[in-house]
Amino acid sequence: MKIVVGLGNPGEKYAGTRHNMGFAVVDEILKNYVAGPQINKKFEAILYFLDKGRILVKPQTFMNISGKAVNRIVNFYKVKPEGLLAVHDDVDLEFGEVKHVFGRGSAGHRGVESVIEALGSDQFGRVRIGIGRPAGLVEIETFVLQKFSEDPQEVQKLVERASEVVINWLKEGD
Repeated sequence: MKIVVGLGNPGEKYAGTRHNMGFAVVDEILKNYVAGPQINKKFEAILYFLDKGRILVKPQTFMNISGKAVNRIVNFYKVKPEGLLAVHDDVDLEFGEVKHVFGRGSAGHRGVESVIEALGSDQFGRVRIGIGRPAGLVEIETFVLQKFSEDPQEVQKLVERASEVVINWLKEGD
């Protein structure tokens, strides 16, 4: 069993923002699979069931409390830490960078912090997607909730690169 959780904020207002890179990656992966959305109110999430016990998840809680949904899903499906992958934006990486890591702290990312807190562990995989830091005096909280100012084609390439990392992880062990 493998679960990929794309971290983001629900609602049209947040679509296309830097903080919704996790959702964008899930959407990109779904272009390669036939999997309709299943809204699960108990989990507070939208789940997409792929083949071979693999699930994509978009929590429908806000980013800063996404751990609540992740914890419920992980416990229900009895997923081991190595079977969980969280996908999220990261201001500590330059725009365009993608890093796959395991067992790291949150580095101040509140969504990841929420997942770590809810699971009681940082022993799970993450795909960190570089969105860069804001220029000037823009607060990080404001910056991540803004739409991208970068070229839309470059943003799409970034989403595609991160999606490839996730798809490769999903295929491991086939």
